[in-house]
Amino acid sequence: MPPSPMPGQTGAAERAPIPGVKNLVAVASGKGGVGKTTVAVNLAVALNRMGASVGLLDADVYGPNVPLMLNTSEQPQAIDERRILPVEAYGLKMISMGLLNPGDRPMIWRGPMLHSVIQQFLRSVQWGQLEYLIVDLPPGTGDVQLTLIQTVSVTGAVVVTTPSVVALADVRKAIEMFRQVNVDILGVVENMSYFNCPHCNGRIDVFGHGEGQHMAKLFGVPFLGEIEIDPQIRIGGDSGKPVAAQGESASVAKSIYAMARAVAAQVAAVPLAGAGPAVQID
Repeated sequence: MPPSPMPGQTGAAERAPIPGVKNLVAVASGKGGVGKTTVAVNLAVALNRMGASVGLLDADVYGPNVPLMLNTSEQPQAIDERRILPVEAYGLKMISMGLLNPGDRPMIWRGPMLHSVIQQFLRSVQWGQLEYLIVDLPPGTGDVQLTLIQTVSVTGAVVVTTPSVVALADVRKAIEMFRQVNVDILGVVENMSYFNCPHCNGRIDVFGHGEGQHMAKLFGVPFLGEIEIDPQIRIGGDSGKPVAAQGESASVAKSIYAMARAVAAQVAAVPLAGAGPAVQID
C-alpha cells in the first residue's frame, strides 16, 4: 500500500523548476549537530572549484550559519519589489536570512511566514544560470522542508549523518519524508566519520564506524562517502574559510571533494534532473 500523501502535498507536475537552475540539491539531516551546514557549504565550494556554476540557499531560517562560514555580512540588494540580487562569496551566489536579520535577534515565526520567505528565496532571487543550487535545509522534517518539496522541482536530497546510533535513528525519518513526496535520495554522507591521529598515524572511530554505510545499504540508497574529523574543517567554518576553497590537492579537503564528485555523479544519473543535465565535471 503506498504511503499517504503529506499535508498539502502537490504533484510532481506542479513543482516548477527555477528558471536557469539545472539541478536543485537539498542537503538535509534528521537532527541537528551533525555538521549539515558544513557539508552544504563545502559541497557548494567544491562543485564550484570543479568547474560548475553554483548557488547556495540557506534555508535554515532559525539558525542561518552560512554567512559566517563564508565570511560575509553583505546585504542582498533589491532590484525592485520582486527581484533580489544574491550575495557572492567564494564564487557562489548566496542568500540567507542571516544577511537580512544579522545579529542575535531570534526569528520567532510561524509556518506561513516561513513559507513566504522560502518562496521569496526560491523565486525572487535572481540566481541566473546555475548548474547547481544547493539548499541547506534546517534539521528535521518541518515547515521549511515541506515548502521546498511541495513548490519547486528538487533534483534530489543529500542526507547528512554521523556514525552515532542516535543520529542514524533520525536519518530514517528524513529518508522516508523525501520518499513520501517522490524526491530522489542522492545518498547519505557520514560526517565526523573518523579521526586520523597525528601522533600514532592511526585511525580512531570516535563515534563508531560503518553505520552510515550500513544505513544507506538498508534503505537502498547510495553512500556518498565519509568526511573525517579534522580541526581544520571546524576552524575553516568558524573563520569563514571553508577548507574546500583550498582545492582538491589539500589533504584536509580530499574527503570533501570525493563526496562532491559522488554527489555530481548521482545528480547526473537522475532522469530529467532539474531543467537539464548536470555539466560534466572533470
